[in-house]
Amino acid sequence: MSLNLTDITLTYPDGGSRLTALDQVTVDVPEGTLTAVVGPSGSGKSSLLAVAATLISPDAGTVTIDGTATTALTRAELTDLRRHKIGIVFQQPNLLPSLTAAEQLQVMAQIDGRKPRTARNRAMELLDAVGLADQAGRRPHQLSGGQRQRVNIARALINDPRVLLVDEPTSALDHERGAAVIDLITRLTRQQATATVLVTHDRTNLNAVDQIAEVHDGRLHLPASARQSTRPGPAHAAQGRAR
Repeated sequence: MSLNLTDITLTYPDGGSRLTALDQVTVDVPEGTLTAVVGPSGSGKSSLLAVAATLISPDAGTVTIDGTATTALTRAELTDLRRHKIGIVFQQPNLLPSLTAAEQLQVMAQIDGRKPRTARNRAMELLDAVGLADQAGRRPHQLSGGQRQRVNIARALINDPRVLLVDEPTSALDHERGAAVIDLITRLTRQQATATVLVTHDRTNLNAVDQIAEVHDGRLHLPASARQSTRPGPAHAAQGRAR
């Protein structure tokens, strides 16, 4: 399935008027594809991610996740949708200092109702997928910045989400570690068949993404260069437009 945002408009109070954060944005992200959203600070990138995560309700438009339109869902239903369908990789890992890398994942799986052994097995599978199986017993202070971000990514995937939303994952990393994290997200998107949206300021490591969308003043644009670099394959490239 996929993530679809259709004609999304979002405004915020601004004195006696309202400030438009997103202006009739439409973007489709099929499963197994990665869309990078770039743009200057204040352009609307974070607002787009928050709407996609159902953390903010837009003024108008529709968010559809894995075939479910979220507009009419109750607060409890949205919470359940986020728990089972959406994985969020925050800019800062915010790992619990007292838990090992494996335990960071296990606790999320157990909150979702998995038995301890099942949770442990899934945690180890994902740590292996992000190249940290040998670091499973280490706590955050024993891991590098890049390793902590990998645990953060694995944690977002622990409940097998259909949509993966990633917020500035390389902002605290050097170029080499940042490139490795982007490569990892790209690989996991294919392997886990997620519809992935990556918000980033860094355009230097985006050669393998399916589509690059630029946000300026709340409007989403698809540059010609992004169309030319879209990768062919069985998974359709994501498409975005602003009207």
